[in-house]
Amino acid sequence: MEGAAAVAEQGVGLNYFNYFTEIEARFQQRRGSILMLSTLDWALIETWREAGVPLEAVLRGIDGAFDKHDAQRARVGTRRQRKVNGLAWCSQAVLEAAEQARDAAIGSEAAGAPRESGFEAGRIARYLTRNAAELEAAAARLEPPAGAAAAEAAARHHELARMLDAQSLEDLDRVLTVLEEKLFGALTAATPEPELTALRAQADRELAPYRGKMHAVQIRQVQQQFLHKRLLELYHLPRLSLFYMPHEDE
Repeated sequence: MEGAAAVAEQGVGLNYFNYFTEIEARFQQRRGSILMLSTLDWALIETWREAGVPLEAVLRGIDGAFDKHDAQRARVGTRRQRKVNGLAWCSQAVLEAAEQARDAAIGSEAAGAPRESGFEAGRIARYLTRNAAELEAAAARLEPPAGAAAAEAAARHHELARMLDAQSLEDLDRVLTVLEEKLFGALTAATPEPELTALRAQADRELAPYRGKMHAVQIRQVQQQFLHKRLLELYHLPRLSLFYMPHEDE
């Protein structure tokens, strides 16, 4: 992976390679046999890593998914229960564990606890300013409506950075999530139909082996995650929510 060395050099959170190998090892351990991870599996781990999902949350989600699977297998018998053949099967449980970790961190701040969980005001301000710069650069090269959405989001980021002391983390993240949703809508509208069709077809191919084991909501979430990741890569744009803030400043 060409991006591995670059991320490792940044020193953001856990060592890049350890993040991958710990998740792979836990998945193989819980599955009970060695299984090479698929392209989609590695893409999911990459997405979790870039999103700043703590390793502990990923491992907790894997354990939770397999605990549920083992309980179901005990009820219906091993012959009627297929083996878990991909990490994507655990994606919903991982997302839930990550949300719980974020809610716990934000909840402690709302209760008046010091910001020592990675959401310090200075780090948030730097994160907002850095994203604003990337959005401004994108606005200069993108055509409307994507360029206009990026410019609007950049201006709002500067405003939010100046207002940190006057708002809660919950309110701030709600605004960032709305800005991100508007940006995704504009990027989708700006992307030619053949490119969007190709991206969706790629996601469908990757997810095909897991459709029998994933709920419709899970499939839509992974498809959306896949599409958003590819669109941001295509237009060189960052994620905006506090959920994607790096654990350490670069």
